[in-house]
Amino acid sequence: MIEPFDDSYFMRKALQEAELAYEKGEVPVGAVIVVDNKIIARGHNLTETLNDVTAHAEMQAITAGANFLGGKYLKDCTLYVTLEPCQMCAGALYWSQISRIVYGARDLERGCINLKTKLHPKTKLEGDVLAEEAGALLKRFFITRRNLN
Repeated sequence: MIEPFDDSYFMRKALQEAELAYEKGEVPVGAVIVVDNKIIARGHNLTETLNDVTAHAEMQAITAGANFLGGKYLKDCTLYVTLEPCQMCAGALYWSQISRIVYGARDLERGCINLKTKLHPKTKLEGDVLAEEAGALLKRFFITRRNLN
């Protein structure tokens, strides 16, 4: 039996956020934060729009999630993000004490795994959920961008 609210379901919601970023000319990364099978926060890259290098999808979602919960900790929450978090976002996620991070595509250059960024000891990291879809969107963005320049 297929669980209606499984990791693929929520990653598709994060991919919808990534599509919004793509439409704005942002690197297409999207994120949602979930607690008890309910999306409490959404975010997508806004670094170009806001002229802010910290405006990554995860950072937007962390802020929205903390505001929703009324506190700075995201215990019992899961972050779904279309690209493996970078070192900056992984650091913020460490401090948020989020319980679980599920990512789509790996970032072999700037991702937290290869950079050996520590996550909170209670945080579980899982990946490769809809990785092909997430990776294809990123590839399409960068191909289009190269062709414009």
